[in-house]
Amino acid sequence: MPERSLHRKLTPCWCRRFSGFGLAAALLGPVAAVRAEDAFSRVSPAQAGYDAQRLEELAAFLARSGSSSMLLLHEGRVFFEWGDVRKPLLLHSMRKAVLNSLVGQCVARGRLRLEATLAELGIDDVPPALSAEERRATVLQLLQSRSGIYHPAAAESEGMQAAKPPRGSHAPGTHWHYNNWDFNVAAAVLERACGPVFEAFDRDIAKPLGMLDWQARIGQWIEGEAEPGLTWLAKLDGFTQHEPSRSRYPAQHFRLSAHDLALYGQLYLQGGAWRGRQLLPRDWIRQSTQPVSLVQPQWGLAYGWLWDVLLPARPEDPPAFFHTGLDVHMLGVYPLQRLVMVHRVDTEAGSRFSARDLVQVIRLMHAARLTPPPSASTSAPASATAP
Repeated sequence: MPERSLHRKLTPCWCRRFSGFGLAAALLGPVAAVRAEDAFSRVSPAQAGYDAQRLEELAAFLARSGSSSMLLLHEGRVFFEWGDVRKPLLLHSMRKAVLNSLVGQCVARGRLRLEATLAELGIDDVPPALSAEERRATVLQLLQSRSGIYHPAAAESEGMQAAKPPRGSHAPGTHWHYNNWDFNVAAAVLERACGPVFEAFDRDIAKPLGMLDWQARIGQWIEGEAEPGLTWLAKLDGFTQHEPSRSRYPAQHFRLSAHDLALYGQLYLQGGAWRGRQLLPRDWIRQSTQPVSLVQPQWGLAYGWLWDVLLPARPEDPPAFFHTGLDVHMLGVYPLQRLVMVHRVDTEAGSRFSARDLVQVIRLMHAARLTPPPSASTSAPASATAP
């Protein structure tokens, strides 16, 4: 049950299309009046530096393209809201961005060393086992997706498996390849050092941020069992996906609402500070959102440590960073504009929303800004990186 194609394995139906709350509601008039109180204050689009009429165009596009929800925050205040932002949905590959904070906290506690090798940590896998060369890979290279280990992994689609380079073709640290084996093993290393992933997220991220829709209901799916359906998923906030025929290391899947995911993005925009506490080291955020591997140079798209990074036009500008899921979900953090963007699609029930539609959403979002940004780094990429 690969994460990139999980929605195809669940009961397919894209009849449940959200129309949002109407265009006026998307600009926060009626929504603020009827929605139960949540974690965010509201401002008008103009107060946030955005054109209301152009945001109406964005809302109209979301309605006709099959989106589920979207939130835009400026300096932590919502100025655009569309759809059901309180409905938890699978993060798919955005789970890597969530893993980033947990690893950062574990490293800050001195319980995990980025330079530790897999050999030092006793990491191996089912046959064909890791070679001595592969076991030279470090924790940092797992985060960067540069381990050079192309072992089968849980939550990989057939396409991802086919695209993997041959085993032993690249030494650790010499080549970037988006690789679920790296991410799954990074989570396993984290658990050995600082405890279960979901418990750490609940204790150290969700509760301090005041997430409203996360309830820490965790399940598991093991290869050979009946594949989960919508009813099973709806009862959970996360689950582990075990595929022991491929790998010892499961994938850890999260389900979060747009509201709670926006809180997470705001934590990063604020440099890890939250209500007087430093939940995540500022240096960790800065380091992990720097470009390491140039992925699509024509669009200035790079990869850092579990985050996609947009190269800034000027060296003095902070890079924007984001992660997508199935090329339709997105969490974006734009420090230069003090902006957090969350877009969700109901991929669990099925949707016709496409990667091309997400590109158009990004373009419409940036086009609505009243004042052109001093850097072109946040212009919409022509294609998202493969999640």
